[in-house]
Amino acid sequence: MIERGKTYVVMGLLDQDSIAYAVGSTIEKHGGKVIYTVQNERMKKLFFDRSKALSAAEKARVDIRFCDILIDEEVINLFNDIGPIKGLVHSIAFANPNTCLGEEFHTAAYLDLKQAFHISCISLATVTHHAQPLMEEGGAVVGMTFESRMAFPYYNWMSVNKAALEAVVRALARRHGRDLIRVNAVSAGPLTTKAAKAIPHFAYLARTWRKTSPLPWDPIEDKQAVADATAFLLGPHAQKITGQVIHVDGGASAMGGELQPFERYIAGEEEEEESL
Repeated sequence: MIERGKTYVVMGLLDQDSIAYAVGSTIEKHGGKVIYTVQNERMKKLFFDRSKALSAAEKARVDIRFCDILIDEEVINLFNDIGPIKGLVHSIAFANPNTCLGEEFHTAAYLDLKQAFHISCISLATVTHHAQPLMEEGGAVVGMTFESRMAFPYYNWMSVNKAALEAVVRALARRHGRDLIRVNAVSAGPLTTKAAKAIPHFAYLARTWRKTSPLPWDPIEDKQAVADATAFLLGPHAQKITGQVIHVDGGASAMGGELQPFERYIAGEEEEEESL
């Protein structure tokens, strides 16, 4: 799944509950080395350092570099300092929840819209461009997205950014095929993270998945399923997959309408059948 001993960069760490940390931990479990990025030292102190889920020794073992993807010099310095890598994970997104998300789609906060587009979409192309020279024998880039073919309430301009991100994935896959670099995205169902809590009415998305996902979806536990799929796309078993958006969402994105009661999984049914 992951090439043992190879180095992978996972961008967008916030705390131990972030998708980035789940992905990085999975890479390490399979023998890879991980370099995480955090926006700046202040964000690290606010979120990662204050985490009570990790011991001081566990925190000390995490290789963290600082990189604000809005500052080109920091991106350049990051990749100048880390040496050869085999893969890159882009788990970065932001939109001002007061102007870009919420009940009203229309907004005059154009600077916020531009910032959100830069952080959530353009940055994937930026980091891929600077990471490419470090993947001399080829490699993989994986971005994190969310179902963008449908308009959800409250998600508004972030949904637009995710659609654009997926278009960038396809464009990068075309551009970097000559470099033997595969570029894909994982479209995850709603996951409970610190960043997700900034989305107005995030619980609505979780309830939507309970009604539409044929496989039961757990916004907390299924972070690992997303991490596993990401690790797969980074590794050699996905050697001919590029330009794709892989949905890891319990199947909700493929369903039309809500599941009927007789279609839903009920915990305990299998155990009852086995006991009969």
